[in-house]
Amino acid sequence: MKNIISRLLIPSILLFSINTVIAQDNKTVLVPLPSVDDFTKGENGWAFGLGLGVEYESAYEGSDEFGFEPQPAGAVQWRDGNNIYYFAGEAFGWRSLVSDEWLLDALVGFDEGREEGDSDDGRLDGLGDQEEGFELVLQARRSFTPDWRYWLVGRLVAGDEGNLGLFGIGRRFGDQSDGTGSEVNLVAVFHDSEYANKGFGVNDEQSAASGLDKIKISGGIRSIGVDYNYRHNINESWQLYGEALFEYYSSEVRDSPIARSDYEAEVGISAIYVF
Repeated sequence: MKNIISRLLIPSILLFSINTVIAQDNKTVLVPLPSVDDFTKGENGWAFGLGLGVEYESAYEGSDEFGFEPQPAGAVQWRDGNNIYYFAGEAFGWRSLVSDEWLLDALVGFDEGREEGDSDDGRLDGLGDQEEGFELVLQARRSFTPDWRYWLVGRLVAGDEGNLGLFGIGRRFGDQSDGTGSEVNLVAVFHDSEYANKGFGVNDEQSAASGLDKIKISGGIRSIGVDYNYRHNINESWQLYGEALFEYYSSEVRDSPIARSDYEAEVGISAIYVF
């Protein structure tokens, strides 16, 4: 679930000077947001970031089982002006600063689905394995300030098994304009009935096989969440990135027997070498 607010008017002369400083300092990154990786150092052409991280997270959506899992970090990127094309993990994408206030992002990613074996305690037994598939993710951020201090964010995740939407507000902390520092996003998440039942529904066949009560989830609000992102340049080549996420489920989702917990949470940290 990896994304607050607005400024008063300031004198036009001061605003012009701030914009000039930002334009000079922000040459190395597309936008100065810790959640948006940019390994290009402001140059057109290829850029590479390679690293490894570890996440402490729930075993599946709604699980009360938590564990550590290693994750690859970094990306292969190609920059052309205000456009970056990238391959990161299991996703191919494009992001673009289409204006000073608008950042667009589109990617095709891989959804691993859910397997009965994801629960070490056997709490998914009888529910069957979900098929793997691809998802299309479209995201837009609209900044309220020249330095990307406050913004609105919207995201749509569309796949073969339903759609999920997100809308929220974000705030960046710190005076850096090089993509380091920290940010926090407060979001509301919505899903249609197909997506909701993929994660939390139990049909007749699953109920008979698992012993869980049958339930059908309707579309609507899924959760309220907050996520925090942190990025720090250790030196010219090494970068440290951290993320923490908390998502509190709606009452309908909490009523599902699959939701053993009222919330989902994860925390992760990774080290990335920028070539």
